[in-house]
Amino acid sequence: MLETDNPDAFLALHELVRAARTRLSRAHWDYLMGGSDTETTLRRNRQALDSIALRPRVLRDVHGVDCGGTLLGHRLRLPAILAPIGSMQDFVAGGGTVPARAAAEFGTNSTLSSACQPELEAVAAAAEGPKIYQLYVRGDAAWVDDHLRRAIDAGYTAFCFTVDLDYYARRERDIAKRHVTTSRQYALGDAFQERFCWADIARIRDRFDIPLILKGIATAEDATLAVEHGIAGIWVSNHGGRQLDHAQGGIDTLPDIVRAVAGRAQIIFDGGIMRGTDLVKAMALGADAVAIGRLQGLAAAAAGQAGIVRALELLESETCIVLGLMGAASFAGIDASRLCPATPTAPAHVLSAFPLLEEEGY
Repeated sequence: MLETDNPDAFLALHELVRAARTRLSRAHWDYLMGGSDTETTLRRNRQALDSIALRPRVLRDVHGVDCGGTLLGHRLRLPAILAPIGSMQDFVAGGGTVPARAAAEFGTNSTLSSACQPELEAVAAAAEGPKIYQLYVRGDAAWVDDHLRRAIDAGYTAFCFTVDLDYYARRERDIAKRHVTTSRQYALGDAFQERFCWADIARIRDRFDIPLILKGIATAEDATLAVEHGIAGIWVSNHGGRQLDHAQGGIDTLPDIVRAVAGRAQIIFDGGIMRGTDLVKAMALGADAVAIGRLQGLAAAAAGQAGIVRALELLESETCIVLGLMGAASFAGIDASRLCPATPTAPAHVLSAFPLLEEEGY
């Protein structure tokens, strides 16, 4: 076993996964790794990524590859932001302050979930750098407005509504263990999320001067509506396969959404991003950035803030090598013409991006 007090000892992403498994209880591991019902959407996310092959070009002068990107006016060392994780406090002491500090240290954007502790002001004070606040609607318009004002006052650079959790899905790994996360133990007001609609978005857009992001967009039709409502960020996501079961694999929805948005908003993609090749595929299909969720949670469980930074460093290393081998000196050098359909080489599951783990029964 690696010495996990020294994050530089991790030389491959799967080593962080292994370390996380030793540190997490089975209940917390299954909460992080699981999906809803049959976990079909969860597997399709990986299968969809694996069903895309890369088409490299050569003799293109790729000395000094630049893996950077931008999102909502902020320069990112790597266009991989940290997704909101509810109950982060269950995986690492410090909860939401840990990814905020890691993002600032590495040079990317963090996203704080309203289902995470501590409160948004404490997380904002914990680290510099661009931060997004993500809200689950658990109160009326005045309650929502209060959170918007607090986020603006605390210096958050964008405000995100998650829109694919009108009903909390049946996550059977948790049900079987009777496991309830700290965030769900005190969750009240689900009916407010159920009633939240486009009219609310229009009202908020008219009242507040902060970039709005909608997380959970999975169709071109809703992406079009989002742009028409002045949304700055379209977050393409199926909640990591944790909400609607039997949905499309995440990256399968991306091309239609990119065409519908047509550059009128920026696009964030999540849905099984575990490797540099995953990131490159999403960017080639038109994403402006990807978001990492499970990989972030695993890295935090493995080695806290330093673990997340190390995961981002390893993801950056993989990405730069992939771009160089694709014949591109930056993301500007790739597009959908550099991809083609392919047959996956192995059955998809949540960790099938790390085949060396299979020898150990993961």
